Amino acid sequence: MTTPGEEMHALVERLYPLCRSITGDGVRATLDVVGEYVPLRVHEVPTGTRVLDWTVPQEWNIRDAYVADATGRRVVDFAASSLHVLGYSVPIAATMPLSELRGHLHTLPDQPDLVPYRTSYYTPEWGFCLSQNALDALPDGPYEVRIDSTLADGHLTYAEHVVPGRVADEVIVSSHVCHPALANDNLAGIAVAVFLARALAEGTPHYTYRFVFAPGTIGAITWLARNAERIERVKHGLVLACAGDRGRLTYKRSRRGDAEIDRVLRHVLEASGRPHELVDFTPYGYDERQYCSPGFDLGVGSLSRTPYGGYPEYHTSADDVDFVSPEAMEDTLSVCREAFAVLDRNRRYVNLSPYGEPQLGRRGLYDSLGGRSDAKQAQLAMLWVLSLSDGGPSLLDVAERSGLPFDAVATAAEALRDAGLIKA
Repeated sequence: MTTPGEEMHALVERLYPLCRSITGDGVRATLDVVGEYVPLRVHEVPTGTRVLDWTVPQEWNIRDAYVADATGRRVVDFAASSLHVLGYSVPIAATMPLSELRGHLHTLPDQPDLVPYRTSYYTPEWGFCLSQNALDALPDGPYEVRIDSTLADGHLTYAEHVVPGRVADEVIVSSHVCHPALANDNLAGIAVAVFLARALAEGTPHYTYRFVFAPGTIGAITWLARNAERIERVKHGLVLACAGDRGRLTYKRSRRGDAEIDRVLRHVLEASGRPHELVDFTPYGYDERQYCSPGFDLGVGSLSRTPYGGYPEYHTSADDVDFVSPEAMEDTLSVCREAFAVLDRNRRYVNLSPYGEPQLGRRGLYDSLGGRSDAKQAQLAMLWVLSLSDGGPSLLDVAERSGLPFDAVATAAEALRDAGLIKA
């Protein structure tokens, strides 16, 4: 029987060969695969559509690309890896000497064995990416250069999956779907999001969870522009990226710095004992910077393992399917599930019997603890909830002040609520 981590890794392996960009058939093919795991509502936004301060660009698609030497041998080949082509390259068919071609070749001199990931989304350009060692081995001479691509009016494609909750207030979970042949950035985030959605759907959560699968930057901006009427419903959010490497977990706070999602992730990571790092918001990174922009200022943080730019394989051919591990993705998924379990149960209550301590035994609350190994903890949790339930502190506040596990506090609150002693 396969583990969730192994299933997520298998999804990464399926998605890895697809050539993704911010638009085009690679995005659609990616969403088609994701749609086999969770039902999606796919949106197509036409080229030229104004989205906030941006405009949806032309759609880019590519069929083939190569650099061939005088013998016809392909020395750089898109068929071998989609990283070999500068993303959004305009079409070209020409023959030129190496001296002219060099200006269109991108390498990593400090990592000579690796192929970089490079794009030119908003400037008409063409180019190829290859290892520095491969470039150094090229002799002078004529080279056939061909990029069979199209850049034409079309659409930007993104998709949503919604897990209905008991209330209309929403939690958004966002992952980007635009990077080709990068397993950790971004496919592991997609895989964790998919399996998180499936896990949430096994029950009936309090919040409605909206999963957004969109191209980076322009996709999140497009979603925000098209969902202005829903923004006020978004109470919390999480961006998932770099979710599968073997490094320790990193949580990047929202722009607010003290949003509920920030406090929940801090609590869960600290309580779990996992190696982790908490970092403050910066306006650089993934789509948390769009959701947290001043006009929206949503409580959206970002969860990753080693963050963007923090590992040598980042944006290179070394970020392949072997770089991500089933165990790491399963651990990231577990943290998400633990965090949303806290978020979903975190309430503020009012004590309906605030004058003196209510008689718990008469209501059967002490009797319900009989024989439990954690009876003392459960009793203490009830007392803490009663003491702090004045409509101000949340259950997370109670847990942090008392030093008790959040689950014990939330369970106590539910028992007291059912006994008519507190109300939300």
